[in-house]
Amino acid sequence: MKTDFDAVVIGAGVIGLSCARALAMKGQNTLILERDTQIASEGSARNSEVIHAGLYYPHDSQKHRFCVDGAAMLYDYLQNKHIDHKRIGKLIVANGADDDEKLQALQSDARNNGVQDLTWLSPAELSRYEPDIQCSNALFSPNTGIFDSHAYAFSLLADAEEYGSTLALNSSVQAIRRMKEGFQIECGPDRHHIATHRVINATGIWAEHIARNIEGLDPLFIPEFRYIKGHYAQLQGVKTPFQHLIYPVPDEKGLGIHVTLDLGGQCRFGPDAQAPHNHIDYGYEHRNLDHFYKAIRRYWPNLPDNSLAPAMVGIRPKLNISAGSDFHISGPEEHGLNGLINLFGIESPGLTSSLAIGGAVASLLD
Repeated sequence: MKTDFDAVVIGAGVIGLSCARALAMKGQNTLILERDTQIASEGSARNSEVIHAGLYYPHDSQKHRFCVDGAAMLYDYLQNKHIDHKRIGKLIVANGADDDEKLQALQSDARNNGVQDLTWLSPAELSRYEPDIQCSNALFSPNTGIFDSHAYAFSLLADAEEYGSTLALNSSVQAIRRMKEGFQIECGPDRHHIATHRVINATGIWAEHIARNIEGLDPLFIPEFRYIKGHYAQLQGVKTPFQHLIYPVPDEKGLGIHVTLDLGGQCRFGPDAQAPHNHIDYGYEHRNLDHFYKAIRRYWPNLPDNSLAPAMVGIRPKLNISAGSDFHISGPEEHGLNGLINLFGIESPGLTSSLAIGGAVASLLD
């Protein structure tokens, strides 16, 4: 089959851009298809912009391996490309005996993951870092950071284009048909046909939808998604008192409503975690922020009344319990279609892991 491109990456978020960059650097003539009118406008733009150290995830899970490797790669990349970032550090704070036990288990799990630089802090020791925080004990992670994720996305695109990649915006995919030696993709408002040997579905929350439009892909290899909607709130009318990221002890719903800071020092809280949905909706539903005040005052009791305002909404593509909550990179060895890779459940720490994931995907297609 005569092909237009060696590879087509669907999705121009940081994962898709990283995949395209890695493929292009290996000499693959690569097309990036993006349904929106700009790159990195959904999951890549609706997050905390945190570089995670890799302490939360089950040992030897894909989240663990990609996060630890990806964080090191990302810091090097940001440094070499002169993209704004700061290794600001994170405090995980406990409130009570139950939290203290969970914090000890978290430190043990982190060490098992190769994260050896965590420091245990008493309340008195913590007060030297963050005097406004109340806790029973805390862990300090010095390798956690923040960065300009938008500049990072454009840098990935520039790299991919330097090696010959092409970006097509406003190019939603309607169908992917299996051909004798590759795939034919129908996309864009004019339903243009593109022939390629390789397809990478890196569409984040839309990955299940795209996969169900791939002719010949057995539905057994498409995990069921649920969407976890998370609201963020911003601090207003109050000077930000924090110098570090502040996280509660994680629970079964996620990492909890935490303090994030941007590179300008502005403070934001979130995300919360709504009950799973089976649809995608970015509308801000919580006009009443009482649950934010309650959660934040567990570690910052002096949060003033009327100091929070709605900020933004993010959505995480969560795989169902039976499929697990790890990243799921589904390639030919799993589903049997040569040249096809579906990236499912790429949520946090996907941003941190993006360079490592891109390299792994390119290697699978060698």
